[in-house]
Amino acid sequence: MNRFKQLWQLISALFLEIIREPGVLFWGILFPILMSVGLGLAFTKKTDVIRKIAIINNSEKPFAPSDSIVAGFLKNSCEKNNSEEKLTWRWKYVIKDEKLGNSIFLFYDLKWDEAMKLLKRGTINVLLLELNGLVEYHFDPMNPDAQLTYLKLSTIVGKGEVLAVHGNSEIKPLTVTGTRYIDFLVPGLITMGVMMSCMWGISYGIIEKRSKKLLRRLVATPMKKSHFLIALITVRIIMNVIESAVLLLFALIAFKVTVQGNITALILMYLAGNIAFAGIAVFVSSHTSNTEVGNGLINFVVFPMMILSGIFFSYQNFPDWSLPVIKNLPLTMLTDGIRSIFNEGAGYNEVALPILILLAFGTLFFSVGLKIFKWH
Repeated sequence: MNRFKQLWQLISALFLEIIREPGVLFWGILFPILMSVGLGLAFTKKTDVIRKIAIINNSEKPFAPSDSIVAGFLKNSCEKNNSEEKLTWRWKYVIKDEKLGNSIFLFYDLKWDEAMKLLKRGTINVLLLELNGLVEYHFDPMNPDAQLTYLKLSTIVGKGEVLAVHGNSEIKPLTVTGTRYIDFLVPGLITMGVMMSCMWGISYGIIEKRSKKLLRRLVATPMKKSHFLIALITVRIIMNVIESAVLLLFALIAFKVTVQGNITALILMYLAGNIAFAGIAVFVSSHTSNTEVGNGLINFVVFPMMILSGIFFSYQNFPDWSLPVIKNLPLTMLTDGIRSIFNEGAGYNEVALPILILLAFGTLFFSVGLKIFKWH
């Protein structure tokens, strides 16, 4: 009987030890719920599925419906949007289905270069072009969503008469550099590696040293806090460069991924991202000595951005009201900047603002983290 009592007392003591730590309860119970909400917003089946298509306009004037197949469909079957806001949809067509949900097609009036940029960013997935009575569908053949969009679209343009097997339409699978999924993925993997390496390599390393009383010994030395932290950041950035270079080299050889933009701008963008996340890492690890709380704080920074910032899929899947917030996350700015240099040929002008913002992020968080940093 005494043994069971001892076991019960031990279980009770350990349980009280856990529930008395607010951080454990938050990260173990509330945080997974918040993560499920975020993923649910992106992937839960929606009543309406929105598919965005670019109508390629070769003229300098706005696309005007005429007697052509595509123009006639837009004029006779679609709802027109009279808004003059740039890069907004111009026509809408809805296929109603009570069982499977409605399919909403939003058509954009774009030049080829504009449409290709949006395609590479994952905003649209099919380009529609009509030349001499021939309807062309341009899309990535490896993108299943683009294929489904084409299959549905080809049955409604021209009231079902325009089919891929007939002479009045033609499929043009896109083989242009930067339109493949691997071209979309590799920049995201590089930037995610920067974030993960900084947050775990710097933050967790500092917290673990503090929990083991190793940092306490450094107080007696003449070493400055700033020197200690700058040394950690420098080593971590060097490691990040090596890791990213290996990944990039593999992608270049195995998948023929290319960097279409300015190499110097790419280096500056990459370094700005490293500085931003290094500063955040110092701030996160500046005060706590509890490794469990430290794990939670790091995950609080890492997981939302890993899901929201468009690493594995376009953040356009999230609701429109959330996009302004998502676009201003550090990882989103870094990923969009790196991806634009890789796939869109961006240079200094396109990435100057995100570089400055990321540098400001890093400087601010490092300064605050340095000020409140404690050795023990």
